[in-house]
Amino acid sequence: MDGALLRSLTPSVLGILVRRGADFAAAEDAVQDALAEAVRVWPADPPRDPKGWLVTVAWRRFLDAARADTARRRREELVDEGPAPGPASAVDDTLQLYFLCAHPSLTPSSAVALTLRAVGGLTTRQIAQAYLVPEATMAQRISRAKRTVSGVSFDRPGDVATVLRVLYLVFNEGYSGDVDLAAEAIRLTRQLAAAIDHPEVAGLLALMLLHQARRAARTTPDGSLVPLAEQDRGRWDTESIAEGVEILQAALARDRLGEFQAQAAVAALHADAPTAEETDWVQIVEWYDELVRLTGSPVARLNRAVAVGQADGPRAGLAALAELDDSLPRYAAVAAYLHEGDGDHATAARLYAEAARKATNLAERDHLTYRAAQLNTRRSGC
Repeated sequence: MDGALLRSLTPSVLGILVRRGADFAAAEDAVQDALAEAVRVWPADPPRDPKGWLVTVAWRRFLDAARADTARRRREELVDEGPAPGPASAVDDTLQLYFLCAHPSLTPSSAVALTLRAVGGLTTRQIAQAYLVPEATMAQRISRAKRTVSGVSFDRPGDVATVLRVLYLVFNEGYSGDVDLAAEAIRLTRQLAAAIDHPEVAGLLALMLLHQARRAARTTPDGSLVPLAEQDRGRWDTESIAEGVEILQAALARDRLGEFQAQAAVAALHADAPTAEETDWVQIVEWYDELVRLTGSPVARLNRAVAVGQADGPRAGLAALAELDDSLPRYAAVAAYLHEGDGDHATAARLYAEAARKATNLAERDHLTYRAAQLNTRRSGC
């Protein structure tokens, strides 16, 4: 069973059901039922037209689930409009669905969570980790969002800022998580940039391109992480870097700075350094100052502490880190890195081991465990 194929078809099938009159929550349930049926049936009897098969089965499940009198009357009105046999439309509805999920009746955080779950293909656990909240809390938030949009009209799409936030989180999960969604996020952001003249849309596209340009060098053939300072910069995609820098410069020239432009500026400074030692950490700290001013994000403050440690020394970085909540994800890993730079290998090894226990990504966990073991071996003189 090709799980990637099912994931790629889900947004379009969902969009067809919504356009045909299904409320969003019921449409999502129907599509999930159709996907489950595909997993059961396709291995023995694969359809000639997978998308048309999913549309037909999902539509039937939606109609079967409509039990109330009003729903039954609506079903009767829509029966004749059901999808005809044969190939379904090749129109890409994904970006439209992102805007529909960002409905004005939802708060931005709820709209992002709903879109990530229903259209982006992320699990509730992955979304919870992105938001730094417990999985149960995120499950409740998504359920409330579904109830809110159930039965509402989808003729008022949400705002660009919410859609950008969704695309950013989808890219982050695709870039470092278990499901490869980075290329899809870039594709959709390109579509959005072509349709909307907005500096933050351009900033997000630049950020994605600059991060994606380093992707080939981030891991070894066996999947182990390679820290930025140790990456083979000859493997970086110079064309993507040049495109990202050009897009960013045009956005910054408009003097409407936003968080994605600031993040892209940091990424551009890393990409511009011929070697790790030549990285302009002073400018990176300045951009993180702007990012903290714009967002107040604890993650931005955490990354700023690393940059301060590089620009002004590990003890300055540890002083900046001490101002933050030590329960933040990756706090222990950052503290370990700064203590290692300061020569306190015993504390660094202990913190690397602690960070490894908390890591949710296997490659990151293995890397942190290896760093702890390296330091312990060095201390023991072996």
